[in-house]
Amino acid sequence: MRNWKDLLTISAVALGALALIALALGIALTNFLVDFWWFSSLDFGGYFWLRVLYRYIFSGGVTIFFFGIFFLHFWAASRYLGVDQSAFSELTRSDGARYRNLLSLFQTGSMKVYVPLSLILAVTIAAPFYTQWEQALLFFFGPASGVMDPVYGEDVSFYLLQLPLLELIYSELLATAVILLVAVWVLYWIEHQLLPVERKEWPVGARLHLAFLIFVTAFFLAWGFLLERHNLLYVGAHEPVFFGPGFVEMRYVNPLLWMLVVWLLAAATCCIAWVYNGKAFNGMAAFLVLFFITWAMRHWQFPQQMLDRFVVKPNPVAVERDFMNNNIKATLSAYGLDQVKTIPLTATAGADLIDPHTRENLHNIPIWDPEYLDDVYQQLQGIRPYYRFTDVDVGRYSLNGVTEQVNLAAREINIGKLPKEAQNWENTHLRYTHGFGAVVTPASQKADLPMEWFLRDLNLQSSVGMTVEKPDIYFGTEQLGYAVVPNRLNIVDISSFDMDSSQNYTGRDGVPISSLFRRLLCAIYFRDEKLFFSINIDDNSKLLFRRNIVERIKTLTPFLALDRDPYIVVTPRHIYWVQDAYTTSNWYPASKPTHFTFAGVDGKEEAHKFNYIRNSVKVVVDAFDGTVDYYVSDPSDSIILGYSKAYPGVFKDIATLPPLLREQLRYPRDVFGVQMGIYAKYHQTDPALFYQQAETWDVAKVDNNPMKPYYFTTYLEGAEEMQDFVLLNAMTPVGRNNLSMIGVAGSLKAGVTGLPYSPKIAVYKFSRDVQVNGPSQVSALIDQDPEIARLFALWDQKGSHVQRGRMIMLPIGRSLLYVQPVYIVSTASTKIPELARVILSMGNIVVMDTSLEKALDRLEARLRQTIPGTNHGQPAPTDNEAIPSMRPL
Repeated sequence: MRNWKDLLTISAVALGALALIALALGIALTNFLVDFWWFSSLDFGGYFWLRVLYRYIFSGGVTIFFFGIFFLHFWAASRYLGVDQSAFSELTRSDGARYRNLLSLFQTGSMKVYVPLSLILAVTIAAPFYTQWEQALLFFFGPASGVMDPVYGEDVSFYLLQLPLLELIYSELLATAVILLVAVWVLYWIEHQLLPVERKEWPVGARLHLAFLIFVTAFFLAWGFLLERHNLLYVGAHEPVFFGPGFVEMRYVNPLLWMLVVWLLAAATCCIAWVYNGKAFNGMAAFLVLFFITWAMRHWQFPQQMLDRFVVKPNPVAVERDFMNNNIKATLSAYGLDQVKTIPLTATAGADLIDPHTRENLHNIPIWDPEYLDDVYQQLQGIRPYYRFTDVDVGRYSLNGVTEQVNLAAREINIGKLPKEAQNWENTHLRYTHGFGAVVTPASQKADLPMEWFLRDLNLQSSVGMTVEKPDIYFGTEQLGYAVVPNRLNIVDISSFDMDSSQNYTGRDGVPISSLFRRLLCAIYFRDEKLFFSINIDDNSKLLFRRNIVERIKTLTPFLALDRDPYIVVTPRHIYWVQDAYTTSNWYPASKPTHFTFAGVDGKEEAHKFNYIRNSVKVVVDAFDGTVDYYVSDPSDSIILGYSKAYPGVFKDIATLPPLLREQLRYPRDVFGVQMGIYAKYHQTDPALFYQQAETWDVAKVDNNPMKPYYFTTYLEGAEEMQDFVLLNAMTPVGRNNLSMIGVAGSLKAGVTGLPYSPKIAVYKFSRDVQVNGPSQVSALIDQDPEIARLFALWDQKGSHVQRGRMIMLPIGRSLLYVQPVYIVSTASTKIPELARVILSMGNIVVMDTSLEKALDRLEARLRQTIPGTNHGQPAPTDNEAIPSMRPL
């Protein structure tokens, strides 16, 4: 009986010890386990393990590789190669035994030193690879791009995917070779000191070993010179004229690099022969002299300065033409500007009458600016103090058979406006867990009528049939903490439409916390003991965290850069967020680099320097259940194709994107701004014009503020293959205010390419022979209009002030129509901007009225007085040439 008791006691103690060990191990691995649970809740569990395996297999493999190299050389040098046993033959038995015992002690005892020394050196050398494991994925998985660099004729995927890792491999291998050469020489010298005094000649094995290391070091140095040839493609010495290698680099430096390779390898070969048989010393010395002379010529600036002064500067275009052309071609290709469609547009000196098609489709001219609507939405549709509209987006929907451009915003949760005493743990994490619904308004409104709403209020009223089955917004752009849903709280009147939505959360996302072990680890993870001790959490509760969509996406795919303007899409089922994501690189050959800031975690922005960018991915996040889906929008991008192969199943074909979401895709504003900044200079494709910079553009300005690109639903004459929802950006000559061009970015229609999404840029380029008023000039005309100035002075009284919105440009015939809204904004703390008037301008004519229709009537009446040859409202006949223009739909 006693034996059974002892056995049970031992078993209980053993089980208790195992439980404690498991608990301690779980606590030690808290971050790892919680992250795994989170990835798994999004169906990214396999992707999580792939990332772990790639990271540690690569890091561990590199470390083992360098450890093996160091240990093999140390072991061989100490055990086999360093001592010639014939050195003991001339000694007496007692002396020979004494030297052999001393040498044996050194060799065997030194193993205790070589292993840790090799490990320390291996970790030190391999450390830079630990943070470059994703670059290694591109090295192994990235496909060829099919595009050749304009200088050396190599596939650009070599530069984007392989060269960054090759540079790192070269530097670490060279460091390894140098360390080994010095360490092995010291080791041989120490071993040699243990030999009898009478015998001082180094054995053949030691000499061959050192010769081999010398050759390997020379080989890596030579490889470095070959890589330096590729680094010439990133020379910025010729800026601001052009970027990349020029005459001096390609005709002087490049041949010297080849000569350095030849002299170095020849000297290393002679060195092996000299070490082995004592011959070829003169040859080695001669090649070393040539090497150092060539190396000095490479780094001596005087010859390069003389070439630049007497050859390049007197004939810059003739000498540098090919190299400027290389830079132009590479830059346009790297930024996706090599297929821009240019549409010439010759404006008239006067103005054209408004065509009927424009008048019929005024409803798509965006009168309301999104930045002004933010205050309107907040005051009229915030409804509860804990709801907030973080951003107003632009979209287009087919409503009642008509394509309508709309403004819309998500009603997100933000309890910062609640009283301080209400901002407690229970309210924050269990009660106020989500936003609710969205508001939608037509982009065009009338100043003399109340604002029209397509979707409004917490009961989701809609006059056009817009509905949402699950309008709850658990995931958005707010900096949201974790939430526990469902829970035991009796939550009432959070949203009048669905009073118990927090209790019946049915989304896929969420880490189940049904067990005490999971609750304990999650409490440790968030450093919040209330999460463990709360009695309002039940077995069905899930933990939602990383609810900010930027943080969510960056955690899943940190290698993607994110657009700063995610936008919502309202569908009958859920509300979704669409986040444009980019692949960037600073390794595109001969392409001009630029700087830009993308969205970052915790509301911060991430600064990037790059010379290659692609909008390769459209990320869709379900606002209700947090599901994240990645769709490849640019299948020609080698970088995203490399990641797709490395992570199978993560990146989907954009053709599988549901149609209701696919039709809302748009050209992202951030990348268009980057592209237009580059195109402002690089549209001059002739090297002579490029050197002169006589037609360089700048972003159009109003009151010294750059005009931001804006979305517009319009029909594009001259670019009929593009879809109707486009992004517009205007530019003027540098230092001038007249208009040079209007850039239009959108997607090609599906029937044109057979692809569901194919981005395209077109440029309406105005002739230089006719003056076309730019936005700042039109703004000056508005300021000079006496009637407008009188009304502005009247409205700009105490308690309110006048603000003019953004300018909308619309080419009509050979003229340009400007549209600008006027708002009256209260100076009080409660600001609800009111649309007061709409200003139209064409040519030098400026009119203002309460609606687009009335303003057009006044404008047309003024036009008839200035345009000769009109007859009963019909314009005079013109020639039959096509006149590209844009018309609202």
